[in-house]
Amino acid sequence: MEAETRYARSGDVSIAYQVTGAGPFDVVHVPPFVSHVELAWDVPGIAAFNRRLSSFCRLIRFDKRGTGMSDRVSGMPTLETRMDDVRAVMDAAGSERAALIGVSEGGPMSILFAATYPERAWALALCGTFPRERWAPDYPFGIRDEEARREDEEIERSWGTPEDAAAAAQSLAPSASAEEQQALATMIRQSASPGAALALSRMNHEIDVRNVLPAIRVPTLVLNRDAEDPFIRQGSAHLAQHIPGARHVELPGADHAISAADWESYARALEEFLLGVWDEEASAEPEIDRVLATILFTDIVGSTAKAVELGDARWRELLEDHHSTVRRLLLRYRGTELDTAGDGFFASFDGPARGIHCARAITESVRDLGIEVRAGLHTGECERMDAKVGGIAVHIGARVAAEAGPGEVVVSSTVKDLVAGSGIAFRDRGAAELKGVPGEWRLFAVEGG
Repeated sequence: MEAETRYARSGDVSIAYQVTGAGPFDVVHVPPFVSHVELAWDVPGIAAFNRRLSSFCRLIRFDKRGTGMSDRVSGMPTLETRMDDVRAVMDAAGSERAALIGVSEGGPMSILFAATYPERAWALALCGTFPRERWAPDYPFGIRDEEARREDEEIERSWGTPEDAAAAAQSLAPSASAEEQQALATMIRQSASPGAALALSRMNHEIDVRNVLPAIRVPTLVLNRDAEDPFIRQGSAHLAQHIPGARHVELPGADHAISAADWESYARALEEFLLGVWDEEASAEPEIDRVLATILFTDIVGSTAKAVELGDARWRELLEDHHSTVRRLLLRYRGTELDTAGDGFFASFDGPARGIHCARAITESVRDLGIEVRAGLHTGECERMDAKVGGIAVHIGARVAAEAGPGEVVVSSTVKDLVAGSGIAFRDRGAAELKGVPGEWRLFAVEGG
C-alpha cells in the first residue's frame, strides 16, 4: 500500500480517504461506480496513474459512502449527501480549494459540486462521464428503460461473483493484460456489496444534471477516448457543448478505465490542463459572484382574510409564531433566510433535498397554528448581491410557489432531477406557464420524503 488510509466524519458516517503527493495545489479524485482506496494500489495501472498524478499535485482520493473502506449505509445517498462527503474529506485533509477530477459515475456529483461551491473548486476535469444516463427525446444517446432494467437485474443476480467481476474488468479495460484485469476484478468485488451496487445503479438511472451545466463557472476539461461506447462519447460531447468555455479532448483508445491502456496520455492531458489553469488564475483569490442554489418561497394562504378575522393584535402574534417556526426549521435544514415580506419567506439552500424537507416541515408545522402555507422551490444559477441572491432563478422560484395550493410543496423539474435516491415522491403537475418567465415549465408536487 502506498498511503495511509484516514477517515473523515460526515454526519454520522466515516468516509475513507488517502492523500499522496506534495504539489502546489490540491486535486480531489471523485471515483467511478465503485472504488477501494487501498486495493487500488494492487492494480498496476491505477497505482501508476495515482503516482503520476501525485508527482505534480497533492492528490486526495476517497471511497464514496457505502463503497470501498467507507462506512456501509442503508440505501444509497443522493448527490447532495455525497457533496457533503467531499467537503468533509477536504476539511479533514486541510484542503480549502481543490480541482475536481470526476470519473465516469463520479462526474455528475463533481458537476453539481463545482456549481454549488465555486469557492472550493478552482477547476473541473470530467473523464469519460455524462450528465444523464437515461434516454429522453432531447437526450437520444441515453440508455432505454429496458436496458436499465436488464443492468439492474444482472447486478441483483451476479454482483460479487468472480465471473461477474472478471466480465466487468474486461469491459472496463479490454486492452489491459490478464494480470491487470484480474487485479481490477478483485478490487471491484471488494468495493461494494450487491445491495450497495444495486442502489447506486438505480440512483444513477434517475440523475440528470443537464440544467446545472450552464452554471459552471470554473475552467473545465472534458476527456474521453475516441473508441469508447457511444453513450460515453456523446455524453462527453454534450457536456463540452453546454458548459461555458469547456474544452473537449478525445484520446485514442477504447478503454473506459482511465488507468488502462495508454494511461500516460490521460495523465499528461490532466497535468497540462491543471498546471495551466493554476498558473493563470487559480492561485489568486477567487471572486465568486454567481452560485448554484435552491430557492424557496413560502407564503400564508388567505392571509388577508385571516388578518381581518383575528384583528391586528392577534394577527401580529400569529405572524410572530409563524416566523419563529419557519426560522427554526431553516436552521435545522441549513437554509439561509434572505428576506421576509409580510407573511412570506424567501430562503436559499445549498442542496435541493434539504430545501424540500424544510418546505414540507414548514407546511406541516404551521397547521398547528391554524394556518396553511404554500411553498415552491427551484434550483438555478443565482447572482450574489452582498448577503442576498438575485437573478432569473429567484423569479422562477417565486412563480413556482405561486402555483402551489394550500399546504402544497411544488418544485421545478430541475429540483426533481437533482434529488435522485432521496426517497422523495412526486406527482406530475404537468406543464405551466410562469408569469414573466419564457417557455413552459414542468412542475411537480411533493408527495413524500
